[in-house]
Amino acid sequence: MSNYDSKADTLEHIRKVSQNLNNFSKDLLERANVHDESKLHSPEKELFDELTPKLAGLTYGSEEYTANLKELQVALDHHYANNSHHPQYHPNGVNDMTLMDVVEMFCDWKAAVERTKDGNFDKSLEINEKRFSISPQLIQIFKNTNDELRRK
Repeated sequence: MSNYDSKADTLEHIRKVSQNLNNFSKDLLERANVHDESKLHSPEKELFDELTPKLAGLTYGSEEYTANLKELQVALDHHYANNSHHPQYHPNGVNDMTLMDVVEMFCDWKAAVERTKDGNFDKSLEINEKRFSISPQLIQIFKNTNDELRRK
């Protein structure tokens, strides 16, 4: 029988996990405070002012939606270049993102579907899975998370 008492090691482990979770949470809170702030400034604001009402009446992923997005290209290029929660920001898309980027992207997508005519989170995931070559495992995690948030 060992004289080892695991309490001190367990408490240290709990402290480190707590510190990691607090740092992660702090990063997410900072992101929440500045999310999409670039849309409030030129060259994004003017184009979003003009085209957001049009896009809101269209189905995400439809041909008409995609055609209208082309008019937003200057704003989108600027937006993607300045916001790491978009796969387009990264040379290798989602594969280069951090977990914080992915969490912000999930929250962004969840909120974005509510802005379109017949927004459907699961349908948007199907589209974005192909669009960004997202693994089925991550898509399932998004679905699980969405389901859990709906229960709250």
